[in-house]
Amino acid sequence: MWTRSGKDSEQVTTDHSGLSDGIDTSVPTAAGMYDYYLGGRDNFAADRRAANKVLAAAPEVILMARENRGFIQRAVRFLAREAGIRQFLDIGSGLPTQGNVHEIAQAEAPDARVVYVDNDPKVRARSRLLKTTEARTTSVITADLRDPDGILDHPETRALIDFDQPMAILLVAVLHFIDDETNPYAIVARLRDAMAPGSYLVVNHATADPRPDNAGGAADVYRNTRYPATHRSREQIARFFDGVRLLDPGLVFVPAWRPDTETDITPGEVWILGGVGRKPTVD
Repeated sequence: MWTRSGKDSEQVTTDHSGLSDGIDTSVPTAAGMYDYYLGGRDNFAADRRAANKVLAAAPEVILMARENRGFIQRAVRFLAREAGIRQFLDIGSGLPTQGNVHEIAQAEAPDARVVYVDNDPKVRARSRLLKTTEARTTSVITADLRDPDGILDHPETRALIDFDQPMAILLVAVLHFIDDETNPYAIVARLRDAMAPGSYLVVNHATADPRPDNAGGAADVYRNTRYPATHRSREQIARFFDGVRLLDPGLVFVPAWRPDTETDITPGEVWILGGVGRKPTVD
């Protein structure tokens, strides 16, 4: 699912039985558009039309979606395998695809627990249809990052996450959908403060710095979706790691974060910065 299906957007058909009930499918969503970039079929015509407009402005978005998935998979594998993390809160998780967080984490540690969070109700509906949740280890909740307490205090979050023990909070390709007026830094600080010492914060974020024209064209399309995109500079993105210690290699374009293999991808092709930070332990 790393590439698009290659079919015309109006010809792609999918059995959405049970997925669109009570959902306004005429408004494109970030989750549906991202699914389309990855070649998935859990998207609607409005998602595909909007996604194709983004691709007309920035064809590299297909590669960016692929590299975004690679980043989160490498980060989760490191956290489960090397850092010993057994509980994950994935906020802005999007629709299920290949190599989901629980699959990566539980391949390393079968007892790993994952709570997926997304404000798009299709995410929860599709997760249940595909049976990607397993009793006592994985859950999917519909909640909004703009209400961090609603996420932290959700009964299903509390059922799987022990906030007295180290955990990982994943904010991957979601913070650029929070505008400045909503104060994303305060939201991240609230989440960071809820984590026990020794926990990890995983963040990546789109930046317009390498290709401002392409990024601007993509942002113009997202203004007509439910959640417009806000690109931020490296310095602005680095602020999300206040209060945690960035691990090597620091805040980098995501293909350069601990790659499994050598890559010749340039920053101009993937204008997403990412990093992993650790909350200091108490001496």
